[in-house]
Amino acid sequence: MLEDQPLEQPERLFYESGASWYWLVAGPAAAVAMLLIQFKGGVGFQPWVPLIFLVLVTGFLGLQVKAARIHTSVELTRNALRQGAEVTPLSDIVRVFPVAEHSVKSREPLEKWQTSRALGELSGVPRGRTGIGVELTGKRTAQAWARNHRGLRAALTDLVEGKAASTL
Repeated sequence: MLEDQPLEQPERLFYESGASWYWLVAGPAAAVAMLLIQFKGGVGFQPWVPLIFLVLVTGFLGLQVKAARIHTSVELTRNALRQGAEVTPLSDIVRVFPVAEHSVKSREPLEKWQTSRALGELSGVPRGRTGIGVELTGKRTAQAWARNHRGLRAALTDLVEGKAASTL
């Protein structure tokens, strides 16, 4: 009979959570601010207004943080690159392109990979993240992305170049 054993998690070589739960502190901060406004305004203590702010701000930010943690998180293991909810096997990544000469925001000519689709289920590279050009099997290009793009690029390059060297 098999014992219930926890599944082993693959070693994370790079990880970004997408958003921090610390944003939820804004809900209680908004409630305290409303209390202070009530006292300074001479209205007295009316608990419903701060309570409403506490619930609405915390609830709205909770949804935003949860969505960001699902759709803008990044995880790299020896077997796969996960960008949001999309997982790309490392065997599909042929190479990592060098850093582009020009930013996407510049009016200068862009590299081919800078106009390629972003990995993940979002329509482009999420705000606050930087794209990293990758060549996939079948001569396809795409953009991996991360806030710490240098860290992801270094880890991804090491894995892809190591994989290429081991197949020679």
